[in-house]
Amino acid sequence: MTGFLSFTGTILLYQGMKKVHQRLPSPFLIPILTSTAILILILLLTGTAYSAYMQGGSLISGLLGPAVVALAYPLHMQWDRLRKHVLLLVGASLSGTVIGLFSGMYMAILFGMEPEVIRSLVPKSVTAPVAMDIAALIDGVPPLAAVYVMAAGVSGAMFGPFLFRRLKITHPIAVGIGFGAASHGVGTAKALEYGEEEGAVSSAAMTFSAVFASLLCPQIAALLL
Repeated sequence: MTGFLSFTGTILLYQGMKKVHQRLPSPFLIPILTSTAILILILLLTGTAYSAYMQGGSLISGLLGPAVVALAYPLHMQWDRLRKHVLLLVGASLSGTVIGLFSGMYMAILFGMEPEVIRSLVPKSVTAPVAMDIAALIDGVPPLAAVYVMAAGVSGAMFGPFLFRRLKITHPIAVGIGFGAASHGVGTAKALEYGEEEGAVSSAAMTFSAVFASLLCPQIAALLL
């Protein structure tokens, strides 16, 4: 029964927060942020253990893999246009990956965090399953890496549109790469709100970033951490 309630309750809560965001389109009211915060509050107030919630919540998290694979659809639909910019996509995704890796790592070093925490932070800009595998490979903490991934994704979805407006970035390729390289799946979902081309580019950038991070993170950790 607990599993059924957590499964249906999470979906209904998210749908409700989507309607709130449609009426009040503030970056601080994006559904993934508000629904997560409310869920945490409910679990704390009711004294519900995380393990009990995950009896149903695991069904939702299990859909993460298929959801990421489904992002290949807009990529397929836009492939004829994207292949003209493949070198740009690869180069920009590599640059975004390197910046994401080093910015998180050096900020953590600056604030005197423990090496284990720093290793968990390094893969923050790639999708959660990949980040957790990378964290385990470089002696980080996979669950902690997932938290950093969530923070990167949500903050990108929140502040990305504001930054694009202030910097007057409107080209679909630039918008898509920005979201995909910095905010992975959550950013790609936001990019799809701009249009199918932005979503396709973001999906490609997210994929390239995951590949580059998988290759670079172990080398960076071995040399610098």
